[in-house]
Amino acid sequence: MTINSLKDLYVDQLKDLYSACKQSMPVVTEMGRAATSRELSEALIAGNQGIARGMETLAQLCSNHGVDPTGEHCKGMEGLVAEARKHGLETQYGDDDTRDASIITQYQRLTHYAIAGYGCVRSFANRLGLDEDGAALQECLDHTRDGDKHMTRIAEGGVNQAAAEG
Repeated sequence: MTINSLKDLYVDQLKDLYSACKQSMPVVTEMGRAATSRELSEALIAGNQGIARGMETLAQLCSNHGVDPTGEHCKGMEGLVAEARKHGLETQYGDDDTRDASIITQYQRLTHYAIAGYGCVRSFANRLGLDEDGAALQECLDHTRDGDKHMTRIAEGGVNQAAAEG
């Protein structure tokens, strides 16, 4: 695909973000199963539900612009997913609390990538005068930021302390 305009870039980035979300879902599910903190596990389940809602929004926006959201492969998220598997799931930990702290770290890295992606496409939509797109993407961005803040509260509210004591 040749990108000749901000609109082309916008649509390309919607598809890239859709791919990123799709790639992150399985590892978030696996980390949710691996987490020993009930609060963390529940937050990861909720996070996956948020990712799914974001994918629905991205798919609808792509459809509105006459493109299929699939077919793009986000290499950035591919690397983050590999890191999440390695450090959140495959590494052997001496205690469960330290694994939970690592799972939070990996989830937040995935989330920060999504925050950057949603922020960029929202800005593009707003610049292009696509007000409805911009509002939908702002909602995705807000939900993603809220999930990230919730994960920080879980880490600071007990997981990190338990890991330090372990």
